[in-house]
Amino acid sequence: MASSKNYTEVLIGGKVFTLSGFESEEYLQKVSTYLNHKIDECGNSDGYRKQSAETRSILLALNIADDYFKAKKQGSTLESDIEAKDKEMYDLKHELISVQIKLENAEKAMDKLKEENKELQMKIVQLETEIKNNHKK
Repeated sequence: MASSKNYTEVLIGGKVFTLSGFESEEYLQKVSTYLNHKIDECGNSDGYRKQSAETRSILLALNIADDYFKAKKQGSTLESDIEAKDKEMYDLKHELISVQIKLENAEKAMDKLKEENKELQMKIVQLETEIKNNHKK
């Protein structure tokens, strides 16, 4: 299924731009909203406003690059956390299976002992009956 290119007009820094891309119009609007937020954020600094247009552009780009690298680091951290949790979950599943096998074996042993106990109880009754019959003779 081929994607069609989307075009949408956005307002960035007070100017209208036509953005195009294979992403949804909603996504393109979201990107422009983020960029406007960064422009406003930087524009709130007196030091930023006093700079030349070229320096402001570089500072804005640095600010966006900083956001990118922080988000990338956070993504890597989350991936590492997920990998650790996956390993822990695998280990716990393995341990659970091991415990289930031990439980099944214990239940089998208990059933066997119950059967032996039942047979011994029957043997006791049989021997008691024989003793009573021998005493009566």
